[in-house]
Amino acid sequence: MKKLILQMQMSVDGFVGADEDHRWQLWEWGDDSAWDEELKQDFNAVFTTIDTILLSRKMAEEGYLNHWGRAARKYPRDRFYAFAQRIVEAEKVVASDKLQASRWERTRVVSGDLPREVNALKAGEGGNIAVFGGAGFAAALISAGLVDEFQLFINSAVLGSGRRIFDQGGFARLKFIGSKAYACGMVVNRYAPAG
Repeated sequence: MKKLILQMQMSVDGFVGADEDHRWQLWEWGDDSAWDEELKQDFNAVFTTIDTILLSRKMAEEGYLNHWGRAARKYPRDRFYAFAQRIVEAEKVVASDKLQASRWERTRVVSGDLPREVNALKAGEGGNIAVFGGAGFAAALISAGLVDEFQLFINSAVLGSGRRIFDQGGFARLKFIGSKAYACGMVVNRYAPAG
């Protein structure tokens, strides 16, 4: 059975998005990255296990697929951007009751019934399923108990307020899988549901 892996960048105080316009992430998905080589390598290693990317309608419409498609074309030989090529090649699934059809290559639209659609994806053949947010979509997946692994990229920043992803689901225990600190200051913590 395939796993749904949620990857999110997060502040030390547990926010995935800032209320104010702060530059708080070591890499904000542009050309300028403060990630060290080991973090880049480990990030790409996760993508070798993934063959499906689950997106919210909002994330798809805000340009996620176009952005990484451009990055794959711009950096075809850069090892760090190997993940961008994997995003292009992977099956993309957009969960939405508002979209009727996909406007993007290798992308299909499924209903917004997350438990039904995610469980159908998990029952399929192949590699794992990745999801990267946004905050509301991640929170909905968490509260529905659909996430099999959390990969939380903790940036060395305290935001004080902002968007969270764990507010909707109530109390839950997680099983610690692993943690790794990187020279650039990032710490990646991995958890699975305890139940």
